[in-house]
Amino acid sequence: MTNTAETTDPFDLARQAADALRERTGVERYEIALTLGSGWGGAADLLGETVSEIPAHEIPGFSKPALEGHGGKLRSIRLAGGGHALVIGARTHFYEGKGVRAVSHGVRTAAAAGASTVILTNGCGGLNPDWAPGTPVLIRDHLNLTGRSSLEGATFVDLTDLYSQRLRDIAHAVDPTLDEGVYAQFPGPHYETPAEVQMAKVLGADLVGMSTALEAIAARHAGLEILGMSLVTNLAAGISPEALSHEEVLEAGRAAGPRISRLLADIVGRL
Repeated sequence: MTNTAETTDPFDLARQAADALRERTGVERYEIALTLGSGWGGAADLLGETVSEIPAHEIPGFSKPALEGHGGKLRSIRLAGGGHALVIGARTHFYEGKGVRAVSHGVRTAAAAGASTVILTNGCGGLNPDWAPGTPVLIRDHLNLTGRSSLEGATFVDLTDLYSQRLRDIAHAVDPTLDEGVYAQFPGPHYETPAEVQMAKVLGADLVGMSTALEAIAARHAGLEILGMSLVTNLAAGISPEALSHEEVLEAGRAAGPRISRLLADIVGRL
């Protein structure tokens, strides 16, 4: 089957998706978009009134989720303070093999739909033993270890302040105990080896996972202000003697879900 995201100009496809959203939802413009990763999905219910919920694969460029724990829907939410949020429960991961255009499609659609801010969340492995499973951490910077870029051709974008200090300050105002860290995106889908985790640590990483960095690069290029948040679902390989499992990730997300969802909703309320 032809991969539409890889055969159509990515910005044309994002505009098509934004147009389809307007037609299906009646929402002319979104102020903010959120990509909700493992553990973060409950935040959507706390943001405001859901005015529309659409299976993502019915919108151009999106596909059904490949992973349990990811909802596969696009939700339009009327925020309590006014305006609308687009909740993207349809993240395409790099390891799915659909290409970087598909990975970037969600944030490009958000920008085409009018959003000026995007919140990217994920579940990840933690390198700091003081961060128990269930700890939320703000992303200060990232290491893109996928060997790929979201951008094509001579597209030179400054990433110096990729993760907004202004938005992190707002998050700290909501919860002053929030720590910050550097997130390293590996290609996946296998978990990292202990040696790879130690390599990432030497390079400056505090968190390891399989998403977010490529999306953040595309979001910056699209003109979005970015807040990144990780949920530590497990200690990374070699940091803990325990073996890693996807079920452990899901369980940590379920346990922390109500608390981090309230935190994220409160942050959005301040925006």
